[in-house]
Amino acid sequence: MPHELGTVAGLRRYPVKSMLGQTVTSSEITERGLTGDRSLAIIDQDTGKIASAKTPRLWRDLLQCTATLEQDHVRIALPNGSFLRSDDADIDDALSAHLGRTVTLADTAPPGGTLDRSVPEQVLRDGLDAEVQADIVDLGALAPTGTFFDFAPVHLISTSTLNQVAALSPRNSIEAVRYRPNIVIDTDGLGFPEHAWTGSELGIGEQLVLRIVASTPRCAVPTLAHGPLPQDKAALRTLAEHNRIVAMPGRRPEPCAGVYAQVVRPGRVTPGDTVRRSPETVTTDRPAAAAAS
Repeated sequence: MPHELGTVAGLRRYPVKSMLGQTVTSSEITERGLTGDRSLAIIDQDTGKIASAKTPRLWRDLLQCTATLEQDHVRIALPNGSFLRSDDADIDDALSAHLGRTVTLADTAPPGGTLDRSVPEQVLRDGLDAEVQADIVDLGALAPTGTFFDFAPVHLISTSTLNQVAALSPRNSIEAVRYRPNIVIDTDGLGFPEHAWTGSELGIGEQLVLRIVASTPRCAVPTLAHGPLPQDKAALRTLAEHNRIVAMPGRRPEPCAGVYAQVVRPGRVTPGDTVRRSPETVTTDRPAAAAAS
């Protein structure tokens, strides 16, 4: 019999990869995730790679921009108060001027698309402007071809995890947006319960069924300033000290928070929907996971 885990506390999408996103009151979720999520991304023309705040030295300013999905375009708010539209004729020039690099805004990931993920412990140690070692991440190992998801199309986190991190952090608080979840699940108590869901299917609302495929290893992104939210190293350091686990077979233990999921059956989700866990399913070896951005 399914076991009730909690209810949906919130839904978020991020129309431009690594920019701030928006809270939504309801959303269809298909094999491509929430409607409009990571529908666009910025391509660095010098390297051909996807721009990601996982490399803070180059791209942390993306987290000062906010992307919202309108009816027929994405609206981008810059920190200086100006606005861009994804269909503006000069959008690439405007973004290049703001970011200080030659970039293009793309709606389809290039074949074999990759991004750089700075080693988070080195970022904590050496600072945001340091040239640190970076891993090359192949885009979307468990996502549909052409999408901009790092690994899988849906990312979930529980209030138990958020409350546990807050309880262990120096300032006794943590903002969910630092971990860039699509679905926040209201669960009882403290702890990191999501990791036990791996290999199970979750039913949410009347139709949606997700398969939990991996715990989410965290990069430097949660520590960065997110719009008005200041830098907070404890968002990663707390996990490194208290929740370092093996996210995937064959990997070293890493700081983790939340889980990745694939869509088994599409459906609409609204805050307040019940989340149920079905009995565990058989899992197979999967490609390595990368932290959400």
